[in-house]
Amino acid sequence: MKPAEPKPVAGEYPIDTGLAELEAEPGNSSGWLLKINGMQSSHIDLADASRLEFEYMRWLVKLIEDRWSTSEKLRVLHLGGGACSVARYLVDQYPNSRNTVVEIDGKLAGYVREWFGLPKAPLLKIRVGEAREVLSALSENSRDVVIRDVFSGRFTPAPLLTEEFVTQAKRVLSPQGVYLLNCGDAPALANARREAATLAANFRHTALIADPPMLKGRRFGNIVMAGSDAPLATGGGLPRALLAGAMPATLWDDQQFRGFARSHQPFTDN
Repeated sequence: MKPAEPKPVAGEYPIDTGLAELEAEPGNSSGWLLKINGMQSSHIDLADASRLEFEYMRWLVKLIEDRWSTSEKLRVLHLGGGACSVARYLVDQYPNSRNTVVEIDGKLAGYVREWFGLPKAPLLKIRVGEAREVLSALSENSRDVVIRDVFSGRFTPAPLLTEEFVTQAKRVLSPQGVYLLNCGDAPALANARREAATLAANFRHTALIADPPMLKGRRFGNIVMAGSDAPLATGGGLPRALLAGAMPATLWDDQQFRGFARSHQPFTDN
């Protein structure tokens, strides 16, 4: 029997960490926006898993697509769940991938499964837990990609910023693996520079994607960063693809990344 089609209902829903709001996308009956405690968290198009409405999510997957072909059996750990938009995208584009999403809010995880008809395990598994605790419990060399996209309000919780946390992420990565993070910051970019310093101190290769106004300190927004012990962003088409997006973005290589981080100290648990 064919499973029933998901039927989300717009409204407010109490969750373990506060309040979730589900809003229908104007003019698109299959589009839905998820807000958590008033902040935009995720967007899902039920008719098109390959559609990522949030620009920073498109930047994340472009870094993955630059490294691996779609036939690869990627093992991906998503720290931060929301609507599981990126995990759902990767199941669609990388049918041999295995995605584990770590979500601290058990009630939200249940709603997301109910609302959006997500792929089942082992393609997409939701694990309820705190990101650092789950990461620390995973086996060495057990993931090809670790994505950190965890927020409390506008910023990432402090325990997920530190060298000690990055060390755990690096431990579970394969030798060719990539650690990706979404950094939200204010125009001064103080947190972003320290996040960059933390990655630069722990990986041989780094890269960064953001739109030019963000990098010039003109607004609050998102910066995607990557760290790996294997070369990053080697595909010549990646910079052109980023410039062609709805929000044209800039790719900074390892030299530019380390210049951005220069004179800033890594985050540590202390």
